[in-house]
This record gives sequence, structure tokens and C-alpha cells, in this order.
Amino acid sequence: MANDSSAAHPPLRARLRRALVAAALVGLSTAGAQPDDHSQHARPPFTPGQGSSTPLQRVAAACEANVYAGQPLALRTLLPQGNDAPQAAPPKPPKGTVFRDRAGTCVVRATAHDVEPPPTFARNDYSRRQPFNADSSLILVYSSGGYWHLYDANTLRYLKRLDGPAGDAEPQWHATDPNTLYYLPTNGGLKLYALDIRDNQSRVAADFSGRLPWPDATHVWTKDEGSPSADGRYWGFQAEAGNEFAIRGYVVYDLEADRIVGTRATSVRPDHVSMSPSGRWFTSSGDDEGTWAWSPDFRTKKKLHHKSEHSDLAIGANGHDLYVSVDFQSARGDVFFVDIDACPSVPASAPAAGVAECPRTLLFPTYIDGAHASLHFSGKAFANPGWVVVSSYDTQRTRSGTWPWYTNKIFAVELAPRPRMVTLGYHEVTRYAGYWTEPHAAPNRTLGRVMFNSNWDTTSADDVDDYMIVLRDRAIPLAARAAAPAAIAGRAR
Repeated sequence: MANDSSAAHPPLRARLRRALVAAALVGLSTAGAQPDDHSQHARPPFTPGQGSSTPLQRVAAACEANVYAGQPLALRTLLPQGNDAPQAAPPKPPKGTVFRDRAGTCVVRATAHDVEPPPTFARNDYSRRQPFNADSSLILVYSSGGYWHLYDANTLRYLKRLDGPAGDAEPQWHATDPNTLYYLPTNGGLKLYALDIRDNQSRVAADFSGRLPWPDATHVWTKDEGSPSADGRYWGFQAEAGNEFAIRGYVVYDLEADRIVGTRATSVRPDHVSMSPSGRWFTSSGDDEGTWAWSPDFRTKKKLHHKSEHSDLAIGANGHDLYVSVDFQSARGDVFFVDIDACPSVPASAPAAGVAECPRTLLFPTYIDGAHASLHFSGKAFANPGWVVVSSYDTQRTRSGTWPWYTNKIFAVELAPRPRMVTLGYHEVTRYAGYWTEPHAAPNRTLGRVMFNSNWDTTSADDVDDYMIVLRDRAIPLAARAAAPAAIAGRAR
């Protein structure tokens, strides 16, 4: 649970939804939620816009016919300078109607929680979680009450509530099988499940019972913000004991070989842990000890940041693992990345205080004449390496009253010195109303589509729906510096 922090925002330690859903989850099974009367009921399909062609391409065809026709292929370049004052938001669009965002991109409202089963809100879960399945045909949506839902990404039809994952289940799509979703018991457990979304049936994919060096460990999880490697093979967890979630240590697991690669005891509970996209590094992040990358056998380590801020792990254009974050303690509030593979390692036993931080590449500053904002990062476009999606929100004006260039928008940043940037859209969260209204923009693997949340120019804290930015093919150029690596083959079972 990374901090929501900026110069004027004291750290908020909670992703509030986890506490809110805890009471609602009483009575759910160990593996997750039980079916209700709409979990298998399909809803009538929506036909987005006009000019739709085949059912599998309705959204894309509607965007091409109604938004992109006659327009240049390239996105407009975003320059990190000048002002961008908020403009009056257009009326909240009906579900399924494509429209031209003022960034020039095609946007469509994907959910309508007031008329479809998810009550209170229907939203993209988090920027560090992949919302699309392997072939981008399905969208994973989280709702109040702790339930997870599926939507057709091309027709936007509501499909079903999932049986199995509930609350903080950390669902992760299989890297190549579009019908498989992995998940953990709520707030972690000793079994990793694989759900076949076609019939809502789960199987045990991994069982850690009796296999950990801590006999009293009862939970393995990432504390909600981690991911497996991009191919789904390597998983990193923190192991905890009892209802107090007392930290015991770290675990790296090879799902393909059903083998624990390494463990390390710790007495300091991190904010979250993860695997890097390549599987070469396990990362731990917390304000007490900072953010570290560890070799999977926990013999060596690297210091990525002295704090734990909003961040994500991405693939660079050179195929290296990159850590992308913001340094709110720096003089300029710098957004930066670290090339984890290029940073020298030190022995895991080296005293933390004596380890220098890895070299960083600065992307852009956020402190501009007193202006600042909160930011989320998503490096989940693994098949389009060298880019990260950034969503800024709760932006504060400069001392002179102007609005900085990054005001309340979603944009892609090249992970390179002097990066190219392109605006993807404006999320219209013009009046930040707490955690549920954070945009949490996250792309599919190709960076052809991006999901984000919005309360759409209202003061509501939970009148929130999921929206999709649909980009044209090749709208995001290949990143500079090196040839993009081949797509990572899925090896997870």
C-alpha cells in the first residue's frame, strides 16, 4: 500500500478500500466469494457508437469511424513546461458511447454501476495491476462489497461476477491464457488458486503449507501491490503469521517448477513486495527501510529508493528491469527511473545504512513554482517496452495561480533521458474526493488501451465508473535507445 503523498499531503498509509470491504467479506469461503443470483447472468450487449463491424471489434471500429477518421496517426507531443488549466468537463457520457477527448484520443465509458450489478462503484483496481487478460478481450473490474467482475472489452457487455476472488485477493491474469486468472485468499493465505473464468471453477495452482521456514506462517501475499514476472513464472511474496499479520520473511517461488527459489527472514514489515518483469529481481518497499531489489536467492541486493512512494516496475527498451517512482523529498519532486540490472549489487548482509542508492535517470520535476500533484505509475505494457503510463490527480496550482502542464491527466512517458511524452486523456476527476476517485490508469500489454477511473466532475466519493482510452495501432512509437525485446513467452501453468 504505497503512500499517497506530496508536499502538502501527509502520507496516507491505507488503501482504504481494504478496510471497508473487510466486514462485507464475513461469511465468504476461504477461497473467496460465493455465487449470487447474478454471477452467471449475461446482460444485453451494448453496441458502442456507430459504424461498428464485427462483435470482436466494436469499440475499435466505433473509435475509428467516429473519432479517428481523417486524423493523423501520431499522438500530440506533451512538453513538460507551460500551463494546462482545467477545462469544463463534457457531460458524463452514457456507457458505450465513444467520444473524442480533448487530447485527441478516443474514450469510452466501460461500466455503468447505477444500472449493472456492481453497486456503488465499478472501477479499475490499481495502476500496478493488469486490468486486461492476455488477448485484451476481457476487463477485470472491482466493486464495493469486495467482489470482482468481468466485462467484455470489445462490446463492453457485463459478463459475470467471479466466484473465488474476493476483497484483497490480488488477482493476476495468466500471461498467455486469456481464460485463467490467478488469485489468493483474501489478505493472503497458503494457497495460490487458478480460476477458469469460463465456468467459474478454481483449482489449486500452488500450496505453501509446510514448505516455508516459518512454521507459524499463515499468509503469503504481496500486500496488494505486487505482480509476478511478466511471463507469470516467478512470484514474490511476504510471509506473515496470524491475524496480526506479523512479518516473518520474503519468498520467491517458481510456479513452473513448483519450487521455492529463495527465502529471507525479516523483522520489518514492508509496504509491499513484487517480482520484476524479468523475474531477475524481488523488490521490497517500505518507508522504514526504503525500496530494495534482491536476487531471487536473496544473496545480493540493490537500493532503489530511500522511501516507499507510488511506483511500478517496467521493462526498458534495452530489456532491463526498471523501477519508476517519484522522490517527494527531492528539491524538485523528481519523477525518475532506475535501471535495476545496470546497478551494482552488494551482499545481502551489507548494512543498509552504508549502501548507496542506485543511479537514477530523471524524467521530469513536479514541484513547479509551488505546484504539485499525486501520481500513479503503470509499467504493465510489457509488449511495448520503454514506456510508463502516468496518471496525475489532486493537482495543486502554482504560487501565481496557474496550473502546471501535468494537471489531472493521463500520459505516457518514454523511459529514457529527455523522454518523449504524449497525452492520452483527461480523467475528469476535477474534484478529488478520496481514494475511490483516484484514476489508477493502467494499460494493456501492448499499450493500445488504457483503463482509468472517474467520478466525472462531481464531488462524489463513490459515484465512480471505469473508462477506456482506445489508441490507434502504432500510436505509441517504439521507445528509443535499443531495439525492443521479443514478447515474453508465457511459461506459467
